[in-house]
Amino acid sequence: MFSTDQNKLKSLWSVQRRIAELFFATIGSNFSFRGYGPYQIAAPRLERHGYHPRIQLMFDRSPDITRFLAATVFMHIDDNKKTGMYPLYKRPWFSVYLDADGSMTMSGILAPVVKPFTSDLLDVFESAKPVSADGEELIFSTWMPPIPGRAFDRLVKSQFNARIGKNIPDQVTISITEECPNRCIHCALPDTENKAALPPEVVKDVIDQVIGMGTTLIIFDGGEPMMYPELTEVVRHVDPDKAIVTVFTSGTGLTMELAESLKVAGLFAVNVSIDSPHREEHDRMRGRIGVFDDALAAIKNSLAAGMFVDIYVVLSPMNIHDLKEFYSLAVETGVHELSFYEIVPTGRWIDHETDVLSDADREILDSFVKWAANDGRVRVFSIPHAMEKIGCFAGKRWLHVTPQGDVLPCACIPIPYGNIREEGIETIWKRIRKDSIYNAESCLMRNPEFRRRL
Repeated sequence: MFSTDQNKLKSLWSVQRRIAELFFATIGSNFSFRGYGPYQIAAPRLERHGYHPRIQLMFDRSPDITRFLAATVFMHIDDNKKTGMYPLYKRPWFSVYLDADGSMTMSGILAPVVKPFTSDLLDVFESAKPVSADGEELIFSTWMPPIPGRAFDRLVKSQFNARIGKNIPDQVTISITEECPNRCIHCALPDTENKAALPPEVVKDVIDQVIGMGTTLIIFDGGEPMMYPELTEVVRHVDPDKAIVTVFTSGTGLTMELAESLKVAGLFAVNVSIDSPHREEHDRMRGRIGVFDDALAAIKNSLAAGMFVDIYVVLSPMNIHDLKEFYSLAVETGVHELSFYEIVPTGRWIDHETDVLSDADREILDSFVKWAANDGRVRVFSIPHAMEKIGCFAGKRWLHVTPQGDVLPCACIPIPYGNIREEGIETIWKRIRKDSIYNAESCLMRNPEFRRRL
């Protein structure tokens, strides 16, 4: 039923070994391999050889399954030679492809089994167009590692583990400095007036710790991170095989020279915050005249340097009716993505519990997202829609480090669970995860009961 070619047999073993590794790593079992692996392949049959009891039981009961798997794998190897399809994730046992229209196709012997474990991740891909693709590497979003790639493999692994309660902080934001020339009305960073900043050696240690935990997206913010003298140095410290590194900026200080240096250092993407597509209103919300022009200059410089660029919008009752104008601005400037977040009553906005999006406002956003998907000129990422599927990210997928070294469940929750100068981040993370509140289905800072903790 299958070829006896030794190379194909060895390939089959590597596939089956990967399946076993993935499965048993997920359920926490220990096992070891000898020779070609838990069983020895010999034509025209497979001879068992020192494999895990659960695998042995499977083959004892149904030895013909082996031949079925072999045939399926070989068929799938040929099936991988797809044309017009971009590999979101490509392995002999499970592959996900996206075509130019954003339609997703899964194939492989484990597709029916793997899909439920990765549904949170795969739902993000459904009917959405990637930022860029060259046939070899696909950039689905400025928020996600390149596909395929080692960093993306780590992200997939974290999704498997999350399904069985082994959560890690996929995304870690590090506020490297409080320095900022702006005074945004909704800034989440408390007004300490201390002008604190994390020394670069401390930032590097944080990077090492969270990457060791499995983090795949590290974001530097502030304050204004462009005012941090060692920004290029800490960007360079992030291993691109393990995580991507991005930055949140108002655009102030992001000169062409700095943009080129950041690109060389390995900065994956730049998130430029824009609160209004109208110059005067944006400057008012940011508390400084000229910051809108700074944002446009930062976009231009970042694109010229070859980086991916995202316009990041915090939606509020003040700008919910400007969605198509934001979209037009994204098209005109040539950015790769337009992201929306919902304003949170925290930081300078902490006393504005009722000044958030209404149900009617969310319907406006829903309609716009559908319209933008059909238009297709710019990828739109609506974080409120992602949260509807996954729930609140705080303390479940997100972690935040302040300029003082405090560790928070996210940038919007001003409740420190420890400090990086006193204990390891993994210890602090475990403390957060012991609190069941951080499995919430919606933003905790909009929950009156949770806000009593503040």
